[in-house]
Order: sequence, then C-alpha cells, then structure tokens
Amino acid sequence: MRIVIPGGSGQVGSLLSRHFQAEGHAVTVLSRRVFPAPWNVVAWDGKSAGAWAEALEGCDVCINLAGRSVNCRYTPERRREIYDSRIESTRALGAAMAGMTDPPRLWLNASTATIYRHALDRAMDEATGELGGGERGAPDTWNFSIKVAKDWEAAFFGAATPRTRKVAMRSAVIMTADPSGPFALLSTLVRLGLGGANGSGKQFVSWVHAADFVRAVEWLILNEGLEGAVNIASPHPLPNRAFMRELRAAWGKRVGLPATEWMIEAAALVMRTESELVLKSRQVVAGRLMGAGFRFEFPEWREAARDLVGQCRAAAAHASQEISER
Repeated sequence: MRIVIPGGSGQVGSLLSRHFQAEGHAVTVLSRRVFPAPWNVVAWDGKSAGAWAEALEGCDVCINLAGRSVNCRYTPERRREIYDSRIESTRALGAAMAGMTDPPRLWLNASTATIYRHALDRAMDEATGELGGGERGAPDTWNFSIKVAKDWEAAFFGAATPRTRKVAMRSAVIMTADPSGPFALLSTLVRLGLGGANGSGKQFVSWVHAADFVRAVEWLILNEGLEGAVNIASPHPLPNRAFMRELRAAWGKRVGLPATEWMIEAAALVMRTESELVLKSRQVVAGRLMGAGFRFEFPEWREAARDLVGQCRAAAAHASQEISER
C-alpha cells in the first residue's frame, strides 16, 4: 500500500511509519520540517495548497496526525496554535482531496477520547457516549479541549470527499516504551517514589497499548465497513488509584506518595503543562472496534504495564551494553 501520514514526525507518526515501512508498504510523511528518515518526507505547512498534494494522489491511505502538541500551558497564543494547527490542516487535506482525479481510498483522521464528558458514572462508547462541553464546574481548559475535538471532527466530516471512506480515531492515551510521552513521565514519578494516586484517585484513566493502537489502525484499513467516529481505547479503563498501583507493581515499587489536586496544579504550572491529563475522568471503551471483531492483545492495564516496563528495561540494558563496548 501507499500510505501518507501528514503530521507524522511525532511519536505516534514515527510509531506508525516504522511499522508500515517494516511491513513493506511505501510510507510518505508530510512534515513542516524535512528530516532524514527511512521513509519519504515531504514538506508542507499544514494549511496551504502545494506540491505536497501530489503524494496523496492515488494513495491507499491518508492518516492525518497533524496538530500542535497539547503538552503545554494553554495560554491564548498556544490555544490558537493548538486549534488552528488541527482545523487548518484538516481543511487543507479535504480541499486537496476534493480536487483529485484519484483521491485516497481511506482517510483516517486523529481525534481524541477527551471529546467525551468527565465520566465517573459509566463507560462511554460511540453509540451511547455523551460528548462534553459546558458541564457545570468543568475547568475552562477542559471545555477548550472538547471544543477543539468537536470542531476538528466537524472540519473532517464536513470535507467534500465522497469517494473517500473517513474514520475519526478517538484515541485514548497511547502508551509506548519510548523515552518520552505519558508512560515515560508516569514511570519517572513512580521510580522517584511519587507514583501514588492523583487527586481523588477516583477518576478513570482510558489508555491503549501502542501495539494495540497500531493493530487497530490496521484493522480500520482492512475493514471497509467501518467509517465515522471510532474509539481506540482498552476495553478496561480503571480508576487512577488502581492505574498507578499497577504501574508501581510493574516497576517493583511498593510505595508511592499521593498528590492532591493543588499539588498537581502546581506541578503542571512548573512543568509548563496542564492538569487535565490526570484529573479528568476518561471512561472510554472501543464499542465499534470490538463489535466488528477486534480483540485487544493487551486488554488489561496490569499486563500492558508489565510489557512496557520490560521493553524499557531491555532498551536500557541494550544502551548500557553499547556504551560499555565503545
């Protein structure tokens, strides 16, 4: 297959690019920054028409991951960048595909599980899940994230591309063993003895192992009957307290100091990020994927955490051996 990944220079894009390249597919990444890679990298600005559209003509799959990282403080300038980078890139892709003789057969567009409301009471699937926005007492940053998600999907589904099947991937937090990202950050807290419950510990954590995320993307490519919004999340979200307990166990740490909400807010300020990632309750499940026959390799967090910790330790041992051999 020919696979084009706009915004594919980040962690998730690299994950997918490595996988599909290893499987023998022709991968092209559209990026604001051209860099050396085992796959083709084409320059684009994420908003204007250009020669980059030639990569999409006749391709099998477009996987749009473009968007400024949300790992930052939500200042007015950053909010504008987060919003515009998602909406403008999606509109640019839609406009390009609308004028093509041979547009992509499938367009997968990134979305987010945070589009659902703060949910302590029940799980949210695609059929019965309640979208968030405007809940009484919800922080302004949470409402901003939901607005971004809603407008992002509206731009995606509003694109006039009748010959292209479209799927919005409402993904939970993707857990990888890479030395950056959510799993690495949480693991650092655990190893420092700070891996206790966050806030009340009752808020649910929705997550997906990187291997299952890749398998889900492949499933969406191959199963032509699936279109529209699709959740990509483990079937077993769990409360933050239990989530952190299992992560401590995977690292062999019996004790972890808890963090109150004010401590989390203070830490987020110091780290130049937002507290939403750990305080909002995301209780999201992949109803449509599982209903179509998809089975998760890592449905439970205990096994997923142990696998990721094992990968981290193997990578550290390999790096240590390479240093000793120099």
